[in-house]
Amino acid sequence: MSFPTTRMRRLRLNKSIRKMLSETHLHPEDFIYPLFIVDGKGIKKEIPSMPGNYHLSIDEALKMCEEVVKLDIPAVLLFPTNAPKSKNGESSLLENGLIPKAIKAIKKNFPELIVIADVCLCEYTESGHCGVLKNGYVDNDATLSIISKQSLLFASVGADMVAPSGMMDGMIKAIRTELDNNGYINTLIMSYAAKYASVLYNPFFKDGTGSVVKFGDKKTHQMNITQSNEALREVALDIQEGADILMVKPALSYLDIVYRVKKTFQVPVAAYNVSGEYAMIKAAGKLGWIDEKAFMMEALTCIKRAGADLIITYFALDAVKLLKNI
Repeated sequence: MSFPTTRMRRLRLNKSIRKMLSETHLHPEDFIYPLFIVDGKGIKKEIPSMPGNYHLSIDEALKMCEEVVKLDIPAVLLFPTNAPKSKNGESSLLENGLIPKAIKAIKKNFPELIVIADVCLCEYTESGHCGVLKNGYVDNDATLSIISKQSLLFASVGADMVAPSGMMDGMIKAIRTELDNNGYINTLIMSYAAKYASVLYNPFFKDGTGSVVKFGDKKTHQMNITQSNEALREVALDIQEGADILMVKPALSYLDIVYRVKKTFQVPVAAYNVSGEYAMIKAAGKLGWIDEKAFMMEALTCIKRAGADLIITYFALDAVKLLKNI
């Protein structure tokens, strides 16, 4: 049928009809909230390029987790800020390190909250690179040995999920084997399966974790922004190696990849609404160029519509408050 019998505008006639027929819905359980953990006590310092997000000492992180739980957000993702550095990132294996202590404290106080630990070496290496360097190049296989041990450490202190982010070949197999061989068969792996070499991470590294690459870049291991089919190969390999959740990062600039991954594999898909995307919306809103809250909800809805089951975003608290009319 065609016009005038069919009038599509009838489906948009008023707010109630639009809401009733909505195909895509955001819910609190869709979100994962990142936390930046810093050593010390009583520290809650706003991150300059990511307003509304903070460097948190563990005691302050617990207060933030209390708010997260009250808002029915199911999970937090932990990153260290200004962690002790070493040549090859061995400092990430310290049992009394910042992230292990944070995991223990959060799980003790909020056992129902899913605690996810980022697994990488960039926050722990003197170079700021994601792995062990040999002649200025990240040695893939030498890096696997350390990140698998890092994953085991995080699981042993209570992490529900580990999230390897370095884009090393074979990282999921190495981590899954290490976890399984030590009895952690129920620890989930959320793989940064299609992580692109994007400029949109700059606020995260510069102001968030304080992990700045001293030379070169990460283009030898993160994906080239031109690639689409290659992302599907990366995801397929990670599924074969035992990943439970597959992530696309960034989100807004890569909605086509989110869609293709979900449509092709029908697996749980996470999308990371990264710091640069967050900062741009915040900056434009502050200048009055856009309606910040409306664009926030539009962006998050688009990520969900593209196929993401989970959205990692610095907007999580604000978005859920809007959903709940708080």
